[in-house]
Amino acid sequence: MISYATAFAPHDALATALLPHAFDASDGSHDAAHLMRVWKNAAAIQAEEGGDARILAAAVLLHDCVAVEKNSPNRSAASRLAAEKASALLAEAGWPEADITAVAHAIHAHSFSAAIPPETLEAKILQDADRLDAIGMVGAARCFYIAGRMGSALYDPLDPLAQNRPLDDKAFAIDHFETKLFRLTDGFQTGTGRRMAENRQAKLAQVLAMFLEEI
Repeated sequence: MISYATAFAPHDALATALLPHAFDASDGSHDAAHLMRVWKNAAAIQAEEGGDARILAAAVLLHDCVAVEKNSPNRSAASRLAAEKASALLAEAGWPEADITAVAHAIHAHSFSAAIPPETLEAKILQDADRLDAIGMVGAARCFYIAGRMGSALYDPLDPLAQNRPLDDKAFAIDHFETKLFRLTDGFQTGTGRRMAENRQAKLAQVLAMFLEEI
């Protein structure tokens, strides 16, 4: 029987143990599919950059294990809460303290809103891998999905590009491209991640251009 855990090979057993605690199935932007994509990104970066794959796998699996909505006032605390939950789960599983600390730091530092600098290679890879899922075609799809969850409009019909108004990505989905998504590439931590991001950034720009052409 095929399970989500197989997508995390060769860490299938770890995934089997952690996936029941890893995500909120009601949030399609941070579900099992998101974890699979982030692991695919992380594995590709780790193959080039190195790092401890087991620590990275645990960090990927648990980086969104505490769900906080994007428009919640507690959003900036989400990665800290996830790191604390991950630490407790790994302690129960008998992980060494040093490895737990490494996983927790990677989780805490991955978040854009937390603004915690990643200090280890694994933390840098997780941050890059997660941010890759926020740009490109998938990133655009997730942007519109989250806007729907928040009750936002797609765009301001009188001023789509905010030329005569402040950007407001809580009110208009495509404002989020400029307020955050287009800014992510400059902050990538690894050379491999940066190259992957540049490719996806170009795709994201194409999505916005096609959107604007049609409206």
